[in-house]
Amino acid sequence: MSQDALEAAVFDREPDDRVQILDADGTVVAPALEPALEPETLRAMYRDMRFSRRFDERMISLQRQGRLGTYASLAGQEGSQIGSTYALAEADLLSFQYREHGAVAARGMPWEYLYYWMGHEEGNAALAEINVFPLNISIGGHLPHTVGWSWAAKLKDDERICLTHFGDGSTSEGDFHEAMNFAGVFDTPTIFFCNNNQWAISIPREDQTASATIAQKAHAYGFDGIQVDGMDPLASYVVTKAARERALEPGDDQLRPTLIEAIQYRYGAHTTADDPSVYRDDEEVERWRAKDPIDRFEAYLRNDGVLDDERIDTIEAEIDDTLAALIDRAEAGERDPLEMFEYTYDEPTPRLEEQRAALETLRDTHGDDELLDYE
Repeated sequence: MSQDALEAAVFDREPDDRVQILDADGTVVAPALEPALEPETLRAMYRDMRFSRRFDERMISLQRQGRLGTYASLAGQEGSQIGSTYALAEADLLSFQYREHGAVAARGMPWEYLYYWMGHEEGNAALAEINVFPLNISIGGHLPHTVGWSWAAKLKDDERICLTHFGDGSTSEGDFHEAMNFAGVFDTPTIFFCNNNQWAISIPREDQTASATIAQKAHAYGFDGIQVDGMDPLASYVVTKAARERALEPGDDQLRPTLIEAIQYRYGAHTTADDPSVYRDDEEVERWRAKDPIDRFEAYLRNDGVLDDERIDTIEAEIDDTLAALIDRAEAGERDPLEMFEYTYDEPTPRLEEQRAALETLRDTHGDDELLDYE
């Protein structure tokens, strides 16, 4: 399919006309949209999806052991994260909220990323080396920054775009609307990628907005919004690819930005500090698990002869080795509790200095071993 035909197939539809290529059992339901990817690329996408799921399991386990801080699970959202990242050029900028670990994995995931989740802010800095903005915990707060970068890229004739991930809860924040408005007015090469996982902590999507879709919100700002099956990595790839091409070379009467609403589900808790059983039932979770992105992609690749048991075993072994090395490296990092006071303000406030002094007194009086003794 030509680029023009692909753009027409993706963009010439209503916001609720969801783009899907693979159904829940891995069958191709839209052959015209199926991307012509090399087997090596397809296997790499599958590897990164399985890595992301395994990474998720290990991080939750480490958190429960007291070896990691509060962590946000990605399980169920691998298709959108990997599919969208593979559609970008390596030099394109990625910005994410805090759940899109798969996007970081698709860029190579430096060991410092784990260091951040172990409580060390400096771990964020390493993301710049793989063209990823530092993680920003504030909901939607990163969106205006990514639009600003995109505008600068356009003014400098920099042939790069920025894709920014966020959740459906972010669309209830003012930063979302300000960023969308600015992107439309200044025609910035920005892809807004909304990971609609149905829940903003305990608030369901229907209580977030009266709009029939999140995708249609783009129309108020003058550009297109597309809804995609976020549990379908091929559909996520194709939609993002088309949005990237438009961001770089828009047609007549087209604006560069695109809002993508990826429909998917968060299997686990919002974070390891959350208990989802108090606001949703197991039947709902199981209905969505039947659409699992890894299972459907594996079925598709097996049917095409791209994957078999032997290759999967090799991938699994490599993932285990890689994860073990990442964890060992991160846990071997230097640890200084006083660093927590270095990243709050440019100049420490009197109150912060008091807190720092109090901690130093505690350590001098009792020693770190006694303070870390949970018995």
